Amino acid sequence: MADKTKIEPLGARVLVLPVEGETQTAGGVLLPETAKEKPQQGTIEAIGNSEEMTTDLKVGDLVLFPKYTGTEIKYDGKTYLLMNEEDVLARINK
Repeated sequence: MADKTKIEPLGARVLVLPVEGETQTAGGVLLPETAKEKPQQGTIEAIGNSEEMTTDLKVGDLVLFPKYTGTEIKYDGKTYLLMNEEDVLARINK
């Protein structure tokens, strides 16, 4: 596996590092943790068994997913989401 983390998803799962939302409004008002929205996009950090995957997702892909999907995992100072491959809605191409 050529990813940066030591968490290896099993089966058709992906490990996603969510992109954090805005910490302040356009007017400069700081948002408290309770007012921030859950992230809906992130970068794939690791993938499970590629033979069980039905898409061609790769480590490094920027993807979209539903707000309340996956399982939060805190590891090495970061918070990841471990989710089923089918929970990924789209890939963002730049």
